[in-house]
Amino acid sequence: MRAPEVRRAVAAAVSTASALGLPADDATVLHDSNKLTVRLLPCDVLARVAPAAPAAHQVARFEVGLARRLAAAGCPVAALEPRVEPRVQVRDGFAISLWTYYEPVAPAEVPPADYAHALQRLHAGMRPLDVPVPHFTDRIEQAQRLVADRDRTPALAEADRRLLADTLRSLRRVTAGRGTPEQPLHGEPHPGNLLTTKDGLLFIDLETCCRGPVEFDLAHAPEEVAEHCPGIDRDLLRACRLLVLAMVTAWRWDRDDQLPDGRRLGTQWLARIRDTLADGGPDTWG
Repeated sequence: MRAPEVRRAVAAAVSTASALGLPADDATVLHDSNKLTVRLLPCDVLARVAPAAPAAHQVARFEVGLARRLAAAGCPVAALEPRVEPRVQVRDGFAISLWTYYEPVAPAEVPPADYAHALQRLHAGMRPLDVPVPHFTDRIEQAQRLVADRDRTPALAEADRRLLADTLRSLRRVTAGRGTPEQPLHGEPHPGNLLTTKDGLLFIDLETCCRGPVEFDLAHAPEEVAEHCPGIDRDLLRACRLLVLAMVTAWRWDRDDQLPDGRRLGTQWLARIRDTLADGGPDTWG
């Protein structure tokens, strides 16, 4: 968010918590991107704040509802704030959801076996859920549209644009055409969305939930995690790893991308994609 919007978002979070009987005299911004993550004190609540456009409000409601169902099923997910009604609040043009704040616990680096176990538990809890979520190929299509839109990606060189477009197109065909079993997924269970807490490992940021093969989720985790996941399709996982890299690289070239140092990362990741393809493209896999 831009600085003036950040100030308004923080004020909206503080006002919302106070109106619900949660004392909030101080606020610390923990993360700032398309939405704001704010720690409120002394009530010690985590607020997630997004502009209350219809689509964003719907996503926030979906995330809150999914978190309730997964927590009830015993899945390793962060809990909503238990002292207030579990719903999305709207104030001053922002959609606000309130969550439990978890103090980080050392060590920050998660053992691969523990990471794999937490992800397997999450998948087991999500498997029986009948929830209307996009297919993982819809996420690929979003990246393809971004790459094709020169107005939204003006700094992307034409050779790099062709590289990303060709890679996304090939990997969409490879990953969607294997006939692998599919289920609801987290969508982005990377280390930044996994908390180490006194209650164990907990996943956050459920708004990226989609349907697809578990290999797509596993591709977001460190490579060592896969060694503790028997029965997965290794060729599909390899393709999904490059697919995820191509997708996140595309996001970095969006003119509105707010990830710190995002453009430098986008340049580095383009080089990694070229190096990977030099060892054999998607058409040679499987």
